[in-house]
Amino acid sequence: MSLLDRRSFIASLGGAAIFAAMDGNQKADALEIAMNNDLESRMVKAGICTNFGQDVAWTELKPNEVYHMGHDPNLPRMSDKPSLLEFFDKRIGHSPHLLQSARLAKINGLPEKMILACLLHDISAGGFIGTDHGYYGAQLVAPYVDEEVSWAIKYHQSLRFIPDEDVGYSYPEAYIRYFGEDYKPEPYIFRHAEYARNHKWYMSARQICINDVYSFDPNVKVDLEDFHEIMAKHFREPEEGLGYDDSPSSHMWRTMIFPSNFL
Repeated sequence: MSLLDRRSFIASLGGAAIFAAMDGNQKADALEIAMNNDLESRMVKAGICTNFGQDVAWTELKPNEVYHMGHDPNLPRMSDKPSLLEFFDKRIGHSPHLLQSARLAKINGLPEKMILACLLHDISAGGFIGTDHGYYGAQLVAPYVDEEVSWAIKYHQSLRFIPDEDVGYSYPEAYIRYFGEDYKPEPYIFRHAEYARNHKWYMSARQICINDVYSFDPNVKVDLEDFHEIMAKHFREPEEGLGYDDSPSSHMWRTMIFPSNFL
């Protein structure tokens, strides 16, 4: 696992006061994103809840100005029927962390659908939103994958905080280094982890954690093409394209297509 300079990490969040005010789950999400940033520049993500406390009046527009809607010229243009591969190419990015996670899952002999789960486990953090990324990521992919895959993506977020030495998962050392030994995640994390621990798919979510924590090696290079066949077999591409098939998560894919829309 790559290690970032603690001071630089805290400074990137806005300083020690902001860092101290974050709860444990927010700190862990911020760390995972920062570690990904250490490997590769991130794509632009939608600004969610960034205007809190601002009184932005529509009348503030100057003559001949308009609010932005539609394609963002700073981003590659998406096709009329975007595929998952296109989102990787133009929005999510070929994240070394996700690719390394899938590679480890393959080396460890996991079923193909679980290799896909490892490939997609941080898909929200890469293209949509980092906070509660396991939950958002599960919602993003749920209409298109086996239920076990989306369930595992959702609950890996809680289980990553809970060690299980019997299956080879220790509490991540990076969490101790960056957050201290005395902090605890929010209570819902423990509730959801306990629920997952007694579920028939527990090991599916746990395998994401196992193949997640060791996937920050800057010296390991993996090509997304290595997983094209698995993606084609286990991700159900909608005929209309992601974002336009009126699934429960279509609006989330559209947010990635048009992340700068004013409304």
